Amino acid sequence: MEENPWKTKSKKTIYSNPWIELEEHEVITPGGSDGLYGKVKFLNKCMAIVPVDKDLNTWLVGQYRYTIDEYSWEIPEGGGPIGEDLLESAKRELREETGVRASKWTEIMRFHTSNSVTDEEGFAFLAEDLSFGETEHEDTEDIRVQKLPLKEVLDMVMRGEITDVISVAVLLKVGRMFGL
Repeated sequence: MEENPWKTKSKKTIYSNPWIELEEHEVITPGGSDGLYGKVKFLNKCMAIVPVDKDLNTWLVGQYRYTIDEYSWEIPEGGGPIGEDLLESAKRELREETGVRASKWTEIMRFHTSNSVTDEEGFAFLAEDLSFGETEHEDTEDIRVQKLPLKEVLDMVMRGEITDVISVAVLLKVGRMFGL
């Protein structure tokens, strides 16, 4: 590991809500000049799940994303409180968003989203040996659930129909794991 070339002179919280904090840092840049750096600090860990059944089908969730003003198809994703067991958070997110439960879980990757401005850390899981129940959507979610062949979902990624970077990265990894 290399030594951090950035030096922090000060930091202050500009904005905070239950999910994120926006910090402003006064820094000395790697080149030695004074600068400002904005950091979005996430107050949860990100969980991303690809459920796959014995016939290589998976489930996507579709919802309108306020931040980008577009409808988005994604894998089941959500936040788990820092300190909560990662697998328990992933199980809850999958159940809440899709109604799917799994008896076999494999952690397949750790990732950072937009690491130039956020500290968000995420974990992706493959969920297998599936069973089905009711969804438990939150008030902020108006989700549509769709079962599709994993191969078709990978084609959606390649055609640019799935743009959520977490979904793209995790689906490509799962596709490779299954030789698709």
